[in-house]
Amino acid sequence: MPEGDTVFRTAASLREALVGKTLTRCDIRVPRYATVDLSGHVVDEVLSRGKHLFIRVGPASIHSHLKMDGSWRIAPRGVPAHKIRILLRAGNHTAAGIDLGVLEVLDRAHDQDAVAHLGPDLLGEDWDPHVAATNLVADPDRPIAAALMDQRVMAGVGNVYANELCFLFGRRPLSTVATLSDPSGVVIRAQEMLWANRLRPDRTTTGNSRSGQQLWVYGRAGQPCRRCGSRIARAQPGSGAEDRISYWCPSCQC
Repeated sequence: MPEGDTVFRTAASLREALVGKTLTRCDIRVPRYATVDLSGHVVDEVLSRGKHLFIRVGPASIHSHLKMDGSWRIAPRGVPAHKIRILLRAGNHTAAGIDLGVLEVLDRAHDQDAVAHLGPDLLGEDWDPHVAATNLVADPDRPIAAALMDQRVMAGVGNVYANELCFLFGRRPLSTVATLSDPSGVVIRAQEMLWANRLRPDRTTTGNSRSGQQLWVYGRAGQPCRRCGSRIARAQPGSGAEDRISYWCPSCQC
């Protein structure tokens, strides 16, 4: 599942493949931008901001968001054509944006307007734990997991990290923010976790990178808690816009 670390790593791959090179192909398969062709322009920068990506080329900025299932791939062999929303070729590399949740071409000079609503970026130069903690506790009656995933609080946490952070701080995902005894500690740990995983292909929150040992609770319904042995519980999302599947240990979390 794409989270801030995934996007950071994706930006690094695109940067290595494209930056400093001239586009020789620009095929945007979105009706609104189907006539846009940036071929002949040099790719100057690739930026990540929370879960958003910006490819700055010539006068434009290609803005994308992976949402739940999107990805960017270099040399995308075997990908069905109907899944590819954009193809960029520069030098010997072809980059494809696949199943992107958002894809738009913006005026480069104003591309950051698209992310002006975001809180401090956990992997960015603007990271500020004090602002993030203040944002987190602004609505004390909100479920913790929903608050952590709100990109206006801090940019980069998705459902995996939200569930893992709840475990580490002994609270269930649906417990309210008011029950957190150390909200500053939560945002600091969030940044540490994403930073540690920013270049890892296989995310780990336990410190153990062996297969099947990487996570505390996420995706482990029915399996024993790594601390106490109780079976990990799971709740399916409800009807609310903020609801997501959640995992917790009934003994370690309250």
